[in-house]
Amino acid sequence: MSYTSAQSGDNYRNWWPHATMTAVANDSIDLLQSLADETNNIPCVTQRGYVLATRSTYIDALRADLLPGVDIDVVSGRSRVHERFPAMSEEITNVLHVRNAGDFSSQQTGQYMLARIRTAGGKRLPGAVTAIKTGAPFLLQVAVGSEARTIRADVIVNAAGPFAKRVAAMVDVDLPVKNVYQQKLAFEDTLGAVPRDMPFSIDLDSKRLPWTDEERTALQADPDYNWLTEQMPSGVHCRPEGGLRGRWVKLGWAFNQRASQPQTDLANEPAIHPQFPEIVMRGAASLIPALASYVDAPPPRYSHYGGYYTMTEENWPLIGPLGPDGSYLIGGLSGFGSMIACAAGRLCAGWVCGAGLPGYASDLSLARYQDAGLLADLQAASSKGLL
Repeated sequence: MSYTSAQSGDNYRNWWPHATMTAVANDSIDLLQSLADETNNIPCVTQRGYVLATRSTYIDALRADLLPGVDIDVVSGRSRVHERFPAMSEEITNVLHVRNAGDFSSQQTGQYMLARIRTAGGKRLPGAVTAIKTGAPFLLQVAVGSEARTIRADVIVNAAGPFAKRVAAMVDVDLPVKNVYQQKLAFEDTLGAVPRDMPFSIDLDSKRLPWTDEERTALQADPDYNWLTEQMPSGVHCRPEGGLRGRWVKLGWAFNQRASQPQTDLANEPAIHPQFPEIVMRGAASLIPALASYVDAPPPRYSHYGGYYTMTEENWPLIGPLGPDGSYLIGGLSGFGSMIACAAGRLCAGWVCGAGLPGYASDLSLARYQDAGLLADLQAASSKGLL
């Protein structure tokens, strides 16, 4: 909760291009809502949905990407879209409003779970695993400050996030994951550009950023920046942060595709782009035009941050047996770790305890790489659900 999860967008959705991911998302949302009901909403769950906006008139193609059972509203036509979502660009012609989606506080949820662990007698040992000797039991070498300790364990769970591949190698398993650093921007919306009740909104269209002729010429002449004048991918997104009385807004755009090695100190990540705040603001302004005012006069208070998407090629998680008997894995959670965390934890516990497993358990484990039909289906998919 102090590393990549601290950089979470804190959103959740059951909108996925495959039934397996829809099922695990639905299970996790149900568990999260149950936790909210039991704790007077400690997770701060807010269900405003996801809004998927496009300038395309081919709404049937968008409908085809939605699986049966996903509750949506469809708003078609510029005038109807503008009436329903007045802050959006008048160029938007169709909107899909996914209902079972929203946001929550992963930090609040994590703190509650840590408190439950302490109440149950659990102890937290901050340290770095440097080696694992397999056997019964496992022997873990752990660096705790300047001290080296040996921990005996009958069961180990590799939930090391961006370092999962490194830890798996300690038990001679090569995990098929990579780390891709993605950035976000949070800022105080002093101009009130984003309505406080606006759902999490995603621009489904690729775009070229609006540069002046002088800016475009300068960027094109610089090999490090000329990519900014080319067609940019879809997926820029925006939502208010802090409730109806808040003033902050979160923006994101997962356009980086270059894998990198995880850094212990995220400030040393080479993929950090110092111009990201301007880039994402320009991109978001094509969806929410009022944000354009911040391009020339940036907000005085903002936070530029980011974290790793630890991804499999198909953008599905890996949950289940790791390799040696007694070793398990929760990894490859990409940009959806917080939103499926409840179901992922329960699924891993099911594997550890030999309890009943859901029908999708094998598909989310390393066993899927032995299923040629499933892999072919995933490779042929037009969307991986990446945001």
